[in-house]
Amino acid sequence: MTRVACPHCGIHNRPSAPICSLCQTVFPAAGVTDGGGPEVAVRAAPPNAPPPKAAPSPRVRERRDFYSEQRANIRGSWILVIVVIGLLALLGWVAGLAWVGHSGGWAVGLIGGTIASTLAVYAGDRAVLMASGATAAEQEKFPQLHNIVEELCLASGLPKPRLYVLESSALNAFTTGRDPGHASIAVTRGLLGTLNREELQGVLAHEMSHVRNFDIRFALVVGALVGSVALLSDSMLRGSRGTHRRARRGGGVMAILALIAALVAPIAAALVRMAISRRRELLADATAVELTRNPAGLAAALRRIGGDREPLAAANRATQHMYIANPFRDFGPDASALLSTHPPIETRIRVLEAMA
Repeated sequence: MTRVACPHCGIHNRPSAPICSLCQTVFPAAGVTDGGGPEVAVRAAPPNAPPPKAAPSPRVRERRDFYSEQRANIRGSWILVIVVIGLLALLGWVAGLAWVGHSGGWAVGLIGGTIASTLAVYAGDRAVLMASGATAAEQEKFPQLHNIVEELCLASGLPKPRLYVLESSALNAFTTGRDPGHASIAVTRGLLGTLNREELQGVLAHEMSHVRNFDIRFALVVGALVGSVALLSDSMLRGSRGTHRRARRGGGVMAILALIAALVAPIAAALVRMAISRRRELLADATAVELTRNPAGLAAALRRIGGDREPLAAANRATQHMYIANPFRDFGPDASALLSTHPPIETRIRVLEAMA
């Protein structure tokens, strides 16, 4: 049977196919061959017959690919980081005018944020692993875990990360580190004992994607910037004791603005951090599909993780954004709220199914 070449991408489809199986382009008419000749003879219409009704256009499901998902999430993430940096500079500028009477406070804010970021990048991963109670996963005890990670390293060209296990029956995993050469992946015993090999491969590919996309360094830097905003805001609130003295010198308006900024800035920075976390999770899902070419494996794993209601005791508010799913098991309607660090499980599954 002669197959029909798609005019958009060139892939050959069945003659009766209404849309292209690869790019989803709608064919103008079925039954047309490569050379333009009819595939099936058309029966002549009887005289005086009414004109045939046009066939309804087929409903085409939106098709996504992991490259477009990556580009969209990378752009959005960098925009949000710029917002955090701008917020830190603005807060320093307002604080300088209010408490010191000088406009150079923005530079102080940026320098302080840089120092805090540097310390977090080079020491933050060890602190996270220690706080989570992670222990090294020996290859003799966890051969399948090491085998899957080694396969993913070959597919991605990345060095093998250090592997850890969390003593918990909850289903979860996280990645930390400053770069691919200093990365660590930790998984719970519950995850290792519940997921099959295909599903575990999807989860580990997701975590390796955080390493490949430098999300691990990105998350540490953003966390340090948000922490700097909180520290600066706290300092401004303590400095508000001199508000009445500044007011007598004509700086009352700036002092009030500084107090408002000190109260609002930490909330805004926390919201930005959570929005960044949601975007990086979607990006890691898309990159995991690139590594495994199997969106169904990760989708099935997310279904199992979404059905697990056991919270992870080792997690805390400072590290919850690092996990593949919210460790506090809030997968209900509030999971899509502004205060959520993860996109809803159902949304992530729908995106993965659209890539299949």
